[in-house]
Amino acid sequence: MFQINELKRKIEITDTKVVCPVKGCSEKVERQRGFFARNERFKCHWHNIYISPTTFEYESELDNLLWKEKVDQELLQRIKKVKRESRMARDNSEDAVTWNVFRFLERTKELSGFLTKLCKLAVKNPELIYWSYSQLQKNAWSKLTEARYEFGEAENHKDAQKRGSEPDLVVKSDNVLFFIEAKLMATNNTTPTYQNDEKKYVRGGENWYNKVFKSDYETIAIEKRKYELLRFWLIGTWIAEHLNLDFYLINLTLSDCEEDIEELFKRYISENNHRKFMRITWEDVYKYILNANLSIIDKDVMLKYFENKSLGYKNGVLKKAFFVSSSPITEAHCRNF
Repeated sequence: MFQINELKRKIEITDTKVVCPVKGCSEKVERQRGFFARNERFKCHWHNIYISPTTFEYESELDNLLWKEKVDQELLQRIKKVKRESRMARDNSEDAVTWNVFRFLERTKELSGFLTKLCKLAVKNPELIYWSYSQLQKNAWSKLTEARYEFGEAENHKDAQKRGSEPDLVVKSDNVLFFIEAKLMATNNTTPTYQNDEKKYVRGGENWYNKVFKSDYETIAIEKRKYELLRFWLIGTWIAEHLNLDFYLINLTLSDCEEDIEELFKRYISENNHRKFMRITWEDVYKYILNANLSIIDKDVMLKYFENKSLGYKNGVLKKAFFVSSSPITEAHCRNF
């Protein structure tokens, strides 16, 4: 995995060529446009990466992952049986960052402590479900499958195991259910592919929509472009109600992105003491790990990952992923540096 100090601060981009982003490499590849493609024309054979003007992709996704022991690889392969798509080899992959960070919290048994501090409730016996895959059930989580079917995202339960809303992470504990939607490059501005197809979101679950929203479907999903958050709030609260659990929908973003999303989305939903929407940042996770009482080498690996993670290039200039640093550079230091 290439860290910031191994990458060029600025890369040369012409109408036809892009130079390899790795320091000391003068290899130039054909400039690709539109959709990213893994093609030999775009590959630096010295460093085994596929290059575009904005990012690069490793030959193997394992080159982009921190935790890749046999047990980790076996879990990833099982996850892929239900996960819709994976771009974990890409330098700016949200999935790769999500895996690296939350697999660390799971491996070190810090997930409970992190969530407890987050919601100020004791979170006991958390089960971490990656991209709908339940490690206990060894399949798509049955409660999510039921919800997908109930709200019309699939025609039958078998299809619902691989189709429908897919939170990045679900955490089911003894008393709280969490849906965590992680954002890195993407935003929360999403709309349905077919605007006239509202599935059964409004009438499913015995009109559950009317119990957890204050605004109509068209306003939230289409006009305000919060379709994805709408689905997660609807499905998550419905599942939590049936499990007799409190519910938190957590939107995980970069610190300088969508800072007002919590205020905005709360206008349209019905919160109470048992269901809440919350925005947190990747930098919040870093601070928790930094202050956690962990005297293990994995902690240093995780902190260095946060401190040295790149987020591709913008106008040829390298971007720092997170506003964290163990150096004298302050957090106010711009990502474009």
